[in-house]
Amino acid sequence: MDQYQKILTQYWGYSKFRPLQHEIITSVGEGKDTLALMPTGGGKSITFQVPAMAKDGICIVVTPLIALMKDQVENLKSKKIKAAAIYTGMSKHEIDITLENCVFDKELKFLYCSPERLATTIFKERIKQMNVNLLAIDESHCISQWGYDFRPSYLRIADIRELIPNTPVLAVTATATPQVVDDIQDKLRFKEKNVFQKSFERKNLVYLVRETEDKDKYLLKIVSSVSGSGVVYVRSRARTKEIAAILNQHNHSADYYHAGLSNAERDHKQKLWKQGKTRIMVATNAFGMGIDKADVRFVVHIDVPDTLEAYFQEAGRGGRDEKTAFAVMLYHKSDKTKLQRRIPDSYPEIDEVRKVYDALGNFFQIPVGAGKGVSYDFDMAKFVKAYRFNIIHAFNSIKLLQQAGYLEMSEEVDNPSRILFIVGRDYLYKYQVKNAAEDAFIKLLLRSYSGMFTEYRAIDEGELARRAGVKPDVITGYLIKLGRDKIINYIPRKKVPQIFYPEERLGLKSLLFTKENYHNRKEQYEKRIASVIEYVTHEKCRSQQLLAYFGQDKATRCGVCDVCKKRNELGLSKVEFDNILEKIKKRVKENILTVEELIDSVDEKHEQTIKVLQWLLDTEKIVKNVEQKLTWH
Repeated sequence: MDQYQKILTQYWGYSKFRPLQHEIITSVGEGKDTLALMPTGGGKSITFQVPAMAKDGICIVVTPLIALMKDQVENLKSKKIKAAAIYTGMSKHEIDITLENCVFDKELKFLYCSPERLATTIFKERIKQMNVNLLAIDESHCISQWGYDFRPSYLRIADIRELIPNTPVLAVTATATPQVVDDIQDKLRFKEKNVFQKSFERKNLVYLVRETEDKDKYLLKIVSSVSGSGVVYVRSRARTKEIAAILNQHNHSADYYHAGLSNAERDHKQKLWKQGKTRIMVATNAFGMGIDKADVRFVVHIDVPDTLEAYFQEAGRGGRDEKTAFAVMLYHKSDKTKLQRRIPDSYPEIDEVRKVYDALGNFFQIPVGAGKGVSYDFDMAKFVKAYRFNIIHAFNSIKLLQQAGYLEMSEEVDNPSRILFIVGRDYLYKYQVKNAAEDAFIKLLLRSYSGMFTEYRAIDEGELARRAGVKPDVITGYLIKLGRDKIINYIPRKKVPQIFYPEERLGLKSLLFTKENYHNRKEQYEKRIASVIEYVTHEKCRSQQLLAYFGQDKATRCGVCDVCKKRNELGLSKVEFDNILEKIKKRVKENILTVEELIDSVDEKHEQTIKVLQWLLDTEKIVKNVEQKLTWH
């Protein structure tokens, strides 16, 4: 048993690695820059956590997803592995304390940070003092302008590499086209190309597209005919609650999930679903980060997503136990129009984007030339009401400003209250002797939480109130009093997104949008929309279509999707079907023929030729012109 296997067993309890994990870990362990492409549920985090545990020093993990960051830190702590995180929304003092611990606490093994934090002066100074054994880049497709979720803050990672030149990089992602694969390695300045790619093919996952006039009714049909747990994805928070209610009315145990719920609510709902007490989770795309339930038997998309990358990731949450699962896309003819309508919504006119930027500066009362490196609590509803913006256009304008590098917006995260004792134990003892009322509360704090003298610790005022037998307001009063007396730093709970300015606020004349950071990205988005429309409307093996999109052009038919099932019903073997299809294709491309002429020209049984030809006509691979002659479409 090698050291990596020992670490895997000791901390994660697994007896063996999943396919490709060990090869990736070995590559990183040898100091090689490495790109790992592994589908959702493939165990990406293991590939950087295990090699980091095998060496002295700390692993820095860059990820844009604060919720996932916090989840992974808690998971590591539960395994008695020290980990910390830095992200938008933390105070300067919290960040300072965390970085200080990363320099001097040799037992601290992981620092998770959001990409915009890498460019700050304090981070650059402290990283030089750290013994960094690995730089791990999660969601690494975000570094590519060709990726579906480009974030310019990722481009700063290459500058960090110059400060730790001997530290290898591991970039991981679940979805990347061949163009993005090359771009990731280029932007991260890989010393040489080095890619480990697990096939995107999921043989146990049955992809289905069902065209229907009544999606809710069809969903009920699916959940009645497929046993086991499932996920139903919708685009809006309101629809999660509505669909869950419909399912419950028909005696299907369901709950709803979206980013607007509190941490406690989300954790509770997720726990019941994982335990099988709730059968179906109806959710927005907020559901899925860190979810690893093996026995999901179906994933249904009621609303068609706008990228195949997003669909592939979400559909891939089904069947992780390698048993048959169904990924079903429900489609209505109106969905095509809805998808195309998202293009102008996602790319408002540049003048409107500029107005949103200017309004944000006024909203936060930032003078031109100020604001660099500062985060601001952001209430979107209040903002759009104050400046009378369309909320969808305002949200997408902020995304465009983020992609252009002018600001960063974090997702809405429920940040619990945090405290740090800022006096030593001797001074604290003297304070307790002089302040009998606060003494009992301080003892309650010290009994309830550990480590508050070295780092900020999350606390729960409600739980403290329950233990003390008082109302939460009393607890809050004590915390405020200790803060005023300079015994603790107290940061009350917040649940709002943050806007972060990596650079100072600019005047409108200085706010530039190049062809690259607007028009080219809009064209890429239009192509992604077109790919989704082609997926749901084109009669070609669904698995082949998805695999081709991610660069696996030579994949064979899956034989189980809705398109393959139709072909299978013809009563022909794959060899027979493909043989006749190639002959028909050759004849039609060579000559303009009628149906009768084509059938006579193909040297096969007429009955079999007619079956294949009818299938090609039904799927519009062959079409008739006004003269009833055949052409290949």
